[in-house]
Order: sequence, then C-alpha cells, then structure tokens
Amino acid sequence: MNTLKNRYLSLDVFRGMDVALMIIVNSPGNGNTSFGILKHAEWNGFTLTDLVFPTFLFVVGNAMSFSMKKYEAIGDGAFFKKVFKRFSIIFLLGFLMYWFPFFENGAIKPIAETRIFGVLQRIALCYLFASLLLHYFKTKTVIIFSILALIGYNILLVVFGDLTLMGNAVIKLDKFLIGANHMYHGNGGVAFDPEGLLSTLPAIVNVIAGYLTGKFIQKNGQNFETIAKLLMFAAILVLAGFAWDLIMPFNKKLWSSSFVLLTSGIDLFIIAILIYLLDMRKPGKWTYFFEIFGRNTLFIYLLSELFIITLAVISMKGTSAYNWIADNIFIAIGGDYFGSLFFALWIMLTCWFVGYLMDKKGIYIKV
Repeated sequence: MNTLKNRYLSLDVFRGMDVALMIIVNSPGNGNTSFGILKHAEWNGFTLTDLVFPTFLFVVGNAMSFSMKKYEAIGDGAFFKKVFKRFSIIFLLGFLMYWFPFFENGAIKPIAETRIFGVLQRIALCYLFASLLLHYFKTKTVIIFSILALIGYNILLVVFGDLTLMGNAVIKLDKFLIGANHMYHGNGGVAFDPEGLLSTLPAIVNVIAGYLTGKFIQKNGQNFETIAKLLMFAAILVLAGFAWDLIMPFNKKLWSSSFVLLTSGIDLFIIAILIYLLDMRKPGKWTYFFEIFGRNTLFIYLLSELFIITLAVISMKGTSAYNWIADNIFIAIGGDYFGSLFFALWIMLTCWFVGYLMDKKGIYIKV
C-alpha cells in the first residue's frame, strides 16, 4: 500500500474508462450474442473493442512521463533494478493468471501447457523496452526508433510469412520459441497468440506515443493551444494509419503498423477532449466512477480476470457458474444481446465496488 499521487484528472479518468471497457468486453454473458461493437474484428478491420488494449499501453506511457522524472535522479543501476523489478512482477502476475486455478482434476495443472505470453506480459515487455529507450536515448532517437520499428515490423511480416492466421511471421516465431502448447488457442482452436513476441515490437510504439503525449502536455500546459496541437497530431496519425492500411490492413491480432498509427491517433484525440472537459472546465462528480478504476488499475484488472476464471471453473447444475448465471439470470431477463451486456456490466460493477471500498480505506496497490 502506498500513498496515491494524483497527476491530472484526465489521465486517471481516461485510464478508468479503458479498464471499465476492458472488463466489459472480456466478460460477455454469451460471446455469440454480444453486440458487434463489443467484439474484436475477426481478422482485418477495426472495432471499438480493438482500441481497448492499445489505449491501455498508451496510458501506461502517459503515466511513465511522470515517473521517469524520478528515475533520472537515482542513477542507472537503481533505475534498471526498479524497472526490471516492475517488469518481472507484472509478467509473473500475467503468467500466474493463466495458470490459475493451478489445479485440475486433483492434480497441479501442467506448466508445459500454460500460456506464456498474454495481456499483462505484453504490458510488462512494452514497459521494459520503452523505459530503457526513454531513459538512455534522446527523444529524437526514440522517435526514429519508433518509425523504424513500424517499418521494420511491416517488412518482417511480408518477408517471413503472409497476413493470414496460419501463415504469419508472428505465429511462426512463437511456435519456434515456445511451442504451440504455450500459446493461445482461442482462434477456432488454432495455436496463435495475439500477444506474441514479434508483435510486441510495434506495441512498444503505443507506449512511446503515450509518453511523448504526456511530456508534451506537461511542457505546454493544459490550454487551448495544447489541445489544438494534440488534435492536429491526432489527425495526422489517423490519416497516416488509413494510408498505411492500403498496404498493411488494420489488424489488432497482428498489431499491424497501420493499427498502431490509428489507435495512437484516436488516443490523442480522446486525451485532448478529456483535458478540455476535465482539466480546463469543472468536471462534476461523474468522474469519480472512473477514477476508482484509474487508482487501482492493475489490481482491478487482475480481480476481474480471476473473478471470471473462478466463475468458469465452478460447476453449477451441469454447467459452469459463469454460464448458469449469465443464462438463467441476465439473459433470461434481458434477452440474448442485452442480457449478455447486463452480465458484463455486473462483472464490471462488482469489480468497481471492490475498488470503491479500497479507495474509501485509502488502499492503492502499485507495483
């Protein structure tokens, strides 16, 4: 437990909105009857749900624009130790989350079949590499790296595979390094990890974009000129993303370079609007709901995932507790689509309430 230090309201609210939406899209009562906007694109394409994860990385970078100031004064050795410790904890939490509940049919679940890469693991890797780049290199060098990373990743995808589920370079590298048993099998049973190692390269740029945005806001202040410039940069990135989409389609699962530009541009637009609404105007009390998520982000996300997994493994009347509650309470009352949404909202609000109790007691869990 440590003391919460506010930065600017728009960052906490932005982060909170993203976590709330992340929980909703991760816990549909029935995935087959979720509204289309709450589903990922099947392969190429883009939906609101595809924005959730890159936005989380963008917000990680935004928060880093504050924390990196403190790291500059502690020396390289202490900096590396602190960053690597945080990376290790987040990566391990992600691995343990996929291994949970650790036992199956009275025996320990085999580590040989546990997924290695995943959401928290990607956050950890992106945080590590972005931190090292931003600490040891000048801003201009980091921007050049970002451009080369996006172009280089595009080239790697084309040279070492195609853009299909079975033939892309991401799946080939993961199978070679860790094997199919350690990969995600949610794409019709195909061993393909949307958080694979190779596609982490362009994802680092989302973190860098968030960091540079945070530094820009701190340097220029929260005013109309800053907002105008952020909106201009947002428009440039979105247009560049659509232009790149002509040769490398938007693809969240491959984390295509065009996808990075599009999502970074949208995030810039959202943070600019939030700065105006929340930091330059009197926001009102509604922001507190999202601040709860923003203050214990990692803990609440982990809680939501463990809550979902626990419901899925508990047996109830011939099915899982997850399915029984969704079908016999929420879908029975609200129908297929709204019932699935209401179930997801129930999961989200339950996690919010835990966060609310923690906030009232002044408990803020950070790593």
